[in-house]
Amino acid sequence: MKELVYNKSARKVTAVRYVDTRTGDEYEQPAGIVILAAYVFNNVLLMLTAGIGEPYDYRSGKGAVGKNYCYQVSGNSVTVFFEDKEINPFMAAGAHGILIDDFNGDNFDHSGLGFFGGAWIQAGPTNGRPILTRPVPPGTPRWGREWKKATAKWYNHAFAIGASGCNYAHRENFLDLDPTYRDALGRPLIRLSYNFRDNDYRLADYVAGVLGRLGRAMNPTLMSTPSVQRSNYNVVPYQSTHNTGGTMMGTDPKASVVNRYLQAWDAHNLFVMGASVFPQNASYNPTGMIGALAYWSANAITTQYLKSAGPLVHT
Repeated sequence: MKELVYNKSARKVTAVRYVDTRTGDEYEQPAGIVILAAYVFNNVLLMLTAGIGEPYDYRSGKGAVGKNYCYQVSGNSVTVFFEDKEINPFMAAGAHGILIDDFNGDNFDHSGLGFFGGAWIQAGPTNGRPILTRPVPPGTPRWGREWKKATAKWYNHAFAIGASGCNYAHRENFLDLDPTYRDALGRPLIRLSYNFRDNDYRLADYVAGVLGRLGRAMNPTLMSTPSVQRSNYNVVPYQSTHNTGGTMMGTDPKASVVNRYLQAWDAHNLFVMGASVFPQNASYNPTGMIGALAYWSANAITTQYLKSAGPLVHT
């Protein structure tokens, strides 16, 4: 899809325009109801380019479209090695493992810690891919004969204990339209302004200590030094795809983009789906809640909106 066609005076999206990338032909599809489910970045891009809602300005704090972009505080892990235990990582799956919530959210005492929030902690292998999965103890050469010996010895005798932390909104973390660069359709690219903040670094330091205690309690033969997220955010290495925010839900049209039914405040026939409606990012991955909100919104559309089109929440 290229763009939403927005009638501001009627507070409706009247159509969507899309392009056949094979021929370059542009088409316009009239619409009575539009469900925007184009992932976090394109949800924000399409609303900004259509002029739906007020763009967020981090200097003044006004506007809501693009506000409250959040990610996750990842990178915390420790690897334990056991000479006398077989792990069989090739029997694992991407969501395999055991999670504990003892250090998640408000489940533990934060007195004197200097941060809010927490992280889920997972123990166990998630894959056994022979190229990617090469756990070796600290100090092992990165290539050569000794590296080969170590990868053969420890492949079936090691696993990581990892954690993923929450990420709260910050005034200077947001999405907007790039003033210079454009995509193949001539639209401004979506621009991400984001970095980890003090709360994130303090959380990561604390969680690394927890991982170290857990690892030592397992009495491993060897253990790596717990890794900690201390660097600036870098988009290049893959970390996760759990982006949230930018079209957040709320009760105040001036401070949010959609209402509790995911209906846009400024276009009553536009419903926005996905994690872009999250006001913050909890440590758990957002997929389950995205599904629940989609069902909630779909129920409101079919049982309320179709019977009487218009705002479902009045202010």
